[in-house]
Amino acid sequence: MSHDTTPVLTEPPIAGTEVDTLLGSLERQRRTFAWKCGGLDAAGLAATLGPSTVSLGGLLKHLALVEDHYFTSSLAGRPMGEPWASADFDTDPDWEWTSAAGDTPEELTTLWQQAVARSRAVVADALTVAGLDQPVPGKSTPEGEHASLRRMIVDLIEEYARHVGQADLVRESIDGLVGEDPPA
Repeated sequence: MSHDTTPVLTEPPIAGTEVDTLLGSLERQRRTFAWKCGGLDAAGLAATLGPSTVSLGGLLKHLALVEDHYFTSSLAGRPMGEPWASADFDTDPDWEWTSAAGDTPEELTTLWQQAVARSRAVVADALTVAGLDQPVPGKSTPEGEHASLRRMIVDLIEEYARHVGQADLVRESIDGLVGEDPPA
């Protein structure tokens, strides 16, 4: 197994390139999300807040699915691996959310971390080939217009930002952990 030795940006640079700014923003969201989900047992990852059914464990599995769908499947054109390949989304369209309750914290964290690692590798490879303007084969409008890699990265930043806000509220309700950035 090869290991990517490319340094991971922890936040957008003050005055960087467009690629570094986009990837830095995405990595900041990922890092904050990991912090909000870190160090909890199964009960903590299953906790919900108010009338919402959103749990940190469900968010981990959902964002692992989103990472794999966006970059492994849509960008790289690879088939979705497990657990997605055998999931019955027809019977349970929210399978990643509902099945997370049966997974251990270690399984959920590993699933998400592996999806992020695959995404980083696929995006790095794609950027060396054609840059941000390249069309993403698996992401198009009904008229056939393909999204660019730039749009995919921006969409994922937005997806994480929304879920980091949810994770922030759920985590605060569990043990009072608050803040915008994890400790250095």
